Amino acid sequence: MSDHPAAILLMGPTASGKTGLALALAERFPVEIISVDSALVYRDMDIGTAKPTAAEMAQCPHHLIDIIDPTDAYSAAQFHVDANRLIADIHARGKLPLLVGGTMLYFKALTDGLSDLPQADPALRQQLEADAARLGWPAMHARLAALDAVTAARLAPNDSQRIQRALEICLLSGETMSALLARGRDDAARGNLLRLALNPDERSWLHQRIAQRFHIMLEQGFLDEVSRIRERWPQLSLELPSMRCVGYRQAWEYQDGLYSHAEFVERGIAATRQLAKRQITWLRSMAADNLNLAADQDDILSPACHAIERWLAAQRQD
Repeated sequence: MSDHPAAILLMGPTASGKTGLALALAERFPVEIISVDSALVYRDMDIGTAKPTAAEMAQCPHHLIDIIDPTDAYSAAQFHVDANRLIADIHARGKLPLLVGGTMLYFKALTDGLSDLPQADPALRQQLEADAARLGWPAMHARLAALDAVTAARLAPNDSQRIQRALEICLLSGETMSALLARGRDDAARGNLLRLALNPDERSWLHQRIAQRFHIMLEQGFLDEVSRIRERWPQLSLELPSMRCVGYRQAWEYQDGLYSHAEFVERGIAATRQLAKRQITWLRSMAADNLNLAADQDDILSPACHAIERWLAAQRQD
């Protein structure tokens, strides 16, 4: 048995129903929710991130939501520290941590620990930026795929920050980022974890939900939200992590007149589908050893509750 406190992990691609299931579980078990989402950390980015509403967050305590401004950055290393602190605090209150989200790198940082990755090299970074300015980030993504196909498969072709970092790691260490991450370290929380994965059997079901949710976001005022954010933080740019969140980049470019409203909607939905595809790729490599739930089945609450009850019973026996 690990010395790490027990925790429940609820993983899944975007729009698979994680928030709804987490709130239903909170009605049945004494949990506090820790968000595992690299977009929900940003203040004022509510509609486009499908952030839980104030009423939903009032149902049980939520953590790691609205903790930084869109001009700031948040890393897997920061999440590792924050999540472990929160897990200990929640246990001290006699509650169970329920970690919910779709940022699989954060889950991996928690469960496998943080690898000893090389520090940034300014000269190499400058060279990579120069190459990207000349060739474009999709070409740099292709370069990464030739060196580290596993990492490249998890990154969007225009994810400049992460592509640059992965290339930098390969070139500095002589090893792939995926191999270094797989190695992990002693700060991993490998024990006492119940892993629940929401993974739809039918990809078409998820695509339909993604499209429906995007249209609902537009009805809720997503474009107005992006306008307010740009006005409040004039120093924002598309190079910052917050504005690389799916939907926000496309909304920004639409507002700058780069394409029509119809094309904006199409691009926003396509980007969200691509995100879901990458999340599912991560999920397959991090196979939930406890319970894989078909998100598109009628009843996911009952098997999730049964899994938690069995897990809790085993915890009491130990």
